[in-house]
Amino acid sequence: MIRVAILGAGIGREHLLAYRRLPEKYQVLTVVDQNTARAEELRQNDTFAVAEDVMAALNDPDIDLVDICLPPHLHVPVCLNALEAGKHVICEKPLATSLEGAHLIAQAAKTSGKKVFPVFQYRWGPAFNQLRRLIAEDLAGKPQVASVETHWSRGADYYAVPWRGTWAGEQGGAVLGHAIHNHDLLTHFMGPVSRVAAMMTTRVNDIETEDCATISFEMQNGALASSSITLGAATNESRIRLVFEHLTATSGSEPYAPGTGTWIFTARDPAKQEAVDRIVSTTPVAPVGFEGFLTGVAQALRGVNGAAVTLAEGIASIELVTAMYSADRTATYVNLPLPDTHPMFKGWQP
Repeated sequence: MIRVAILGAGIGREHLLAYRRLPEKYQVLTVVDQNTARAEELRQNDTFAVAEDVMAALNDPDIDLVDICLPPHLHVPVCLNALEAGKHVICEKPLATSLEGAHLIAQAAKTSGKKVFPVFQYRWGPAFNQLRRLIAEDLAGKPQVASVETHWSRGADYYAVPWRGTWAGEQGGAVLGHAIHNHDLLTHFMGPVSRVAAMMTTRVNDIETEDCATISFEMQNGALASSSITLGAATNESRIRLVFEHLTATSGSEPYAPGTGTWIFTARDPAKQEAVDRIVSTTPVAPVGFEGFLTGVAQALRGVNGAAVTLAEGIASIELVTAMYSADRTATYVNLPLPDTHPMFKGWQP
């Protein structure tokens, strides 16, 4: 049994729902929030304690795993404190708000011998299980091109939370806080990025950070991809289209769990469509979203390789964000990996 402290009762609410569905793996002992009434509201038949002091949870010897669901600017310091306290860590996106911070987490994890799991729960869904099987059965072939749309609606009510839309609180805009999940899916299935070009702007809301962007990617394997981002759409929709050598995978429009929507998998050779359809129809049902993510974390803590999002993947996501902000501000292609001497290594905040 893995004993957990959830830090933050905002998105932590969604994490708690997933923990409840995995009672044989996890027990939530503490929920921490400065607004203890908000934490108390989460209680159903739970027996967890409610606290407003993060350090009280970190110093609790009964806690094995700290789940960080705090504003982005707190992720690095709290993660470092948790690792120093000898806890495993789950950290909501973004893992860090600079490459320097991400590397500090990696060093602390190595020193402590504890694991850090960045949150990318979008990876868990029926469509992605099907796509992984199609790739494993060699029915996809080489990645060719891809397009990703993160077209969501965010207005004054969303930005009424004081730290949102600010460089001090959120540390970034739509590229960092909204499209990061779809970019993770892009690299997960199409491979690491070798260079990016980007244009970003603020057109929708009266905020400091960007709420619209377009990004171009070249992958290390030669594939090309594009990402279109706005927080000014009429509705919340995400679309993903992944074109491989032998297969095209097209999503529906589900915004927050794209792997749960209806996908179309089309073989380029019609003679192979029957084999594709057979894989799609026979892929076993597996946990989705946060439940799938936490199932993977539990497996990883038992020593199962490849079950969970790795710290290296979380660091790669921060490196990609850094490259995108750099590409926008310099109006140039930015090559990856980025050196420690990169001008934005310590952060992309103005």
